[in-house]
Amino acid sequence: MITEEEKKDKNIFKQIIEENWEDFKKKYPSYNKPYYEEVIKKTLLCGSEQGGYTEYRCMECGQGMRRIPFTCKSCFCLSCSKVYTDEVVSQVSKMLRSGMKYRHVVLTIPEQLREVFYKYRHNGKILSELMRTGYRCVEEVVGTAVKRKVKIGMIMVLQTHGRSGHYNPHLHILLTSGGINEERKEWKELGYLPFEIIHTKWQYHLLNMIREQVPTKEMNKMVDNLYKLYTKGFVANVSKGEAPEKAKGLAKYLAKYMASPPISVRRIIRYDGETVTYWYNDHETKARKEESLDVLTFIGRMVQHILPKGFQRIRYYGLQATKTYEKWSQVIKEGLKNFCKAVQGVYEVIESRNYRQRYKESSGKDPLKCPFCGSEMKVWKIWHPIYGVIYDEEKNIRQGKYEKYSKPRDRGGCTLRGCTRILQISMFSLSL
Repeated sequence: MITEEEKKDKNIFKQIIEENWEDFKKKYPSYNKPYYEEVIKKTLLCGSEQGGYTEYRCMECGQGMRRIPFTCKSCFCLSCSKVYTDEVVSQVSKMLRSGMKYRHVVLTIPEQLREVFYKYRHNGKILSELMRTGYRCVEEVVGTAVKRKVKIGMIMVLQTHGRSGHYNPHLHILLTSGGINEERKEWKELGYLPFEIIHTKWQYHLLNMIREQVPTKEMNKMVDNLYKLYTKGFVANVSKGEAPEKAKGLAKYLAKYMASPPISVRRIIRYDGETVTYWYNDHETKARKEESLDVLTFIGRMVQHILPKGFQRIRYYGLQATKTYEKWSQVIKEGLKNFCKAVQGVYEVIESRNYRQRYKESSGKDPLKCPFCGSEMKVWKIWHPIYGVIYDEEKNIRQGKYEKYSKPRDRGGCTLRGCTRILQISMFSLSL
């Protein structure tokens, strides 16, 4: 079970936000917007009954009862980061293709352009263009490598923070080991990914995109200077060796980079009401580094990574799009057979885990088991802070919802035990 000290540590991020959010908005009015307010409110209510809950009761003895508060499931909420990661792992693993090999590619942007992306962070258009540009660039590089124009498959994730929490947009990519030549209707295997070409290609595509999106004299001047300053192109990392073979490993491999928040709760060392001290592993030295910031700057480092409402952080391009893959699935399978042996059953779909499963794993106990009679408790009520009671089992019973399923009984009264054990059904499939 979680100790009181662990609960205190887990809630320290909420404490920092709750005590300083109003002051932060006054100092940085660009964040005083309804969308940020919505995210912050959800974070502060996360895990509390004021933010909504599902109530379970025992239908056998009528004594067991448990309320499970809603969580916000946001990547911004440090308390929900593990839940968010599980969801991402499940989502990505289901999209990985059986028998396919993947490579991990990272496309970064130079420091001078980070301020430009930060300036337009409230508008998702430029970030969407960044992702599309990454796809076009890598597809062109693969086509150069196989000496054919090909359609590749790509799972792309936008990450906006570095290890220290600074604003640093970059792209993490899982790339298929080849592509489809649509004219010849054949699979072209990628034996070698020419990372030397990626640097200059990425520079060319990115600077053209930013020049189009920000058509100013100042930007044209910056682009010209960046070409002169980075004569070998921009940094693009290609993982050495193959990424993990199993889908579970691949999904976690990617989620490790993108699903995590700017920092985790465990990395907050202390908060004294005015400053926050946290640690991170420095990218260059690989050593642990501690940093102390005034509390408003710390909050700024966190909220700047909240993406525009509705923005899709994970995107699927080319052969990874479901309809496109289905169209070429037979050609892909035949092509892969010619280059490597298909390993049956090597890929594994990871199902997302709900509150009950995670609680069992951490405590060894079933939270929905009645402590009085040992029966499984059922959904009794669902309450939402905006919509009110959205499900009420007691109301259903009083209105005679289940009478048609049961034999006539004494109409002198209706108890939990008498009326509900005749028909025990799961009303909702909840993932809390």
